[in-house]
Amino acid sequence: MTVNPTLTIADSEIGVPPPAPTPGAGHPELRAERLRLAYGDRVVVDDLDLVVPPGRISVIVGANACGKSTLLRALARLLNPEAGSVQLDGRAIHSLPTRQVARQVGILPQAPVAPDGLTVIDLVGRGRSPHQTWWRQWSPADERAVAEALAATGVTDLAERPVDELSGGQRQRAWIAMAVAQQTPVLLLDEPTTFLDLSHQIDVLDLVVDLNRRDGRTVVMVLHDLNQACRYADHVIAMKAGRIVAQGQPASVITTDLVDEVFDVRCEVTVDPLTSTPLVIPTSRHHPRSGVTAAGPR
Repeated sequence: MTVNPTLTIADSEIGVPPPAPTPGAGHPELRAERLRLAYGDRVVVDDLDLVVPPGRISVIVGANACGKSTLLRALARLLNPEAGSVQLDGRAIHSLPTRQVARQVGILPQAPVAPDGLTVIDLVGRGRSPHQTWWRQWSPADERAVAEALAATGVTDLAERPVDELSGGQRQRAWIAMAVAQQTPVLLLDEPTTFLDLSHQIDVLDLVVDLNRRDGRTVVMVLHDLNQACRYADHVIAMKAGRIVAQGQPASVITTDLVDEVFDVRCEVTVDPLTSTPLVIPTSRHHPRSGVTAAGPR
């Protein structure tokens, strides 16, 4: 592949978010109906209904092994349902051609691994595969898409670096750049902040918001940090034992009762002074609620 890493989009297009687009305008609808997902005899998700809000950032939360990543894989057509269906614009996603789905829905799985020695620019270029055919190979449009993705994710200066030599935050941005270059209106991210320090977590999540605001891209993420979910989500989906127990705006979903039910954690929920979103403060034996004496030895 020959790509000019110095090609960038105009400065006026980078770092200055345009007016927020109309959510869902011109974007495909992704939904699950009576979805049942299993690995062998083990049912992980059962009788699940979901309509992904188009043009918004949705975050799936829940305890380990509750079905979050499994649901995301099914939405991306990486896992066949035992029953029910995932639909893309009203058509069963498994009935659609692979290339057609790949032009509409992109997914970044947990902790992806690049081949040894693969450079950032080659990795990002792989995001253009769904747009190429035997009669249409690499084109100026592909080159521009890669350059825009490198610039949007802040990795243009790393274009010729091997992916396996990057820091965790740089590597994650490179993978997101590949998904951006794919130019899908729907982007699915499975724990994009895993293994990152706090600074890089914020960088990645801010980048996701930039992508959403730039073009109204529909984003569905799995996150473990409830406070980050509340800060960055327009729509929160809480799961327990393979089912959705609550969904909606963060303030309506993340309550003390919900955290107790889903995570078996007692907490106080207050208001984040910076964002006015819910702020979850867990309690414990040694850090009980105000006025409550901790039980057990100190």
